[in-house]
Amino acid sequence: MPPVEETRARITADYVVVGGGTAGSVIASRLAEDPGTSVVVIEGGPSDIDRPDVLTLRRWLGLLGGDLDYDYPTTEQPRGNSHIRHSRARVLGGCSSHNTLISFKPLPGDWDEWATAGAEGWDAESMDPYFARLRNNIVAVDEKDRNAIARDFVEAAQAAIDVPRVEGFNKRPFHEGVGFFDLAYHPEDNKRSSASVAYLHPHIEAGDRPNLRILLETWAYKLELDGTRATGVRVRTKDGEELLVEAGREVLLCAGAVDTPRLLLHSGIGPKADLDALGIPAVHDLPGVGENLLDHPESVIVWETHGPIPENSAMDSDAGLFVRRDPAANGPDLMFHFYQIPFTDNPERIGYEKPPHGVSMTPNIPKPHSRGRLYLTSADPAVKPALDFRYFTDEDDYDGRTLVDGIKIAREIAKTEPLAGWLKREVCPGPEITSDEELSAYARQVAHTVYHPAGTCRMGAADDEQAVVDPQLRIRGLDGVRIADASVFPTMPAVNPMIGVLMVGEKCAEMLASAPATGGDTK
Repeated sequence: MPPVEETRARITADYVVVGGGTAGSVIASRLAEDPGTSVVVIEGGPSDIDRPDVLTLRRWLGLLGGDLDYDYPTTEQPRGNSHIRHSRARVLGGCSSHNTLISFKPLPGDWDEWATAGAEGWDAESMDPYFARLRNNIVAVDEKDRNAIARDFVEAAQAAIDVPRVEGFNKRPFHEGVGFFDLAYHPEDNKRSSASVAYLHPHIEAGDRPNLRILLETWAYKLELDGTRATGVRVRTKDGEELLVEAGREVLLCAGAVDTPRLLLHSGIGPKADLDALGIPAVHDLPGVGENLLDHPESVIVWETHGPIPENSAMDSDAGLFVRRDPAANGPDLMFHFYQIPFTDNPERIGYEKPPHGVSMTPNIPKPHSRGRLYLTSADPAVKPALDFRYFTDEDDYDGRTLVDGIKIAREIAKTEPLAGWLKREVCPGPEITSDEELSAYARQVAHTVYHPAGTCRMGAADDEQAVVDPQLRIRGLDGVRIADASVFPTMPAVNPMIGVLMVGEKCAEMLASAPATGGDTK
């Protein structure tokens, strides 16, 4: 097909990519490498080009809750924090333009867990080559960005709990370790190496891909179906114009773990009873849409320091720790980010005060047992979906106990030199909070997210009725449409998931390149 065709209210291309985010940028760029293939990307936000507020990695905190954030609330959480806001980026590059760009290749146990869950071909050996294909500049935190207190945290953690120091977490698989993270950034100017920067900017700036068109500030609100085949997407532009973007070959849904299931549900694809209750015509009963909502919840322990912390940093959370408490676990079962700032947003809500200078450790649950769900509360596509993560609702309280263990370990590290010399006092929860019951109540009440929603259109085997996509990423029972984003995760990787999403994008692009010209038949 020649470059993208357009009439007054219709745009036609071979492939339509919904979401110019982490996976969508990869897929669009790879598809457009073939000059005979036309690609349209539908992105709800503006460009990130010439946006220092976006492209400067250390400014990430300023993006949360701003005009480039969809900012999804959480439903009431009886055992957790009901005030968590889930940032989802409304900008080219998606959450890779919005997050800290901590870059971990998923561990072998993460991928093998997917294969065991029915995602044939997604085992560690099959997935490993895709990491080498990534175009992002993934490097360890630069020496000039290694803050003195973060260096001392690494040394103290190593001494306090006898874990190895890791220099380069992606060099080999690990179960435990402490060190500076690998980041997708350019240390010389602190510029992001996001999905958009790495995969789209070179072609946007050079103008060398006439077969690739990016529709910015354009909202996809409904899939167009012809029987069981997806033929395109209905969208609304910034100016309110309604367009039909048609796909000659396939539609790729890359809108993320919130907006991909949201789009499916508003298109009548999902649990029939739920759709009927809202008056949405159910065109394809698919019970797994919106189920299996995953996240990496974490809590926080904060210390006041004796004085200001040195200014140098890549993004204020440059080092971290992994612990394996259970020797039988496939990988780490407790993680910490070390923040070179007093991260007190949630503790302040329950009465704690932010110190003038401070640091934080955030015990994180790599493999949470709780599962939630996403669902619609209105047939109006403009109404945000409900996100019920059901935090800390697992029957054996594994998730809550993990945070309690984390606070105890954090305290051991804090009283170990050379970190101990920096710290004036524990601000929250405070040294008077010592029992497991008190620590659990505090940890759950001030828990926050690290913005890793996943799993809401999970991948699985053909006989898995809750699976939304098959191992080829094709939506069960439909033709001409695949999903490639964090929503397809069957289980949560133990590490930050961004690199996993990029690798999903690379694998999806390879699948598309080898698919028959008419698109894959999934029936």
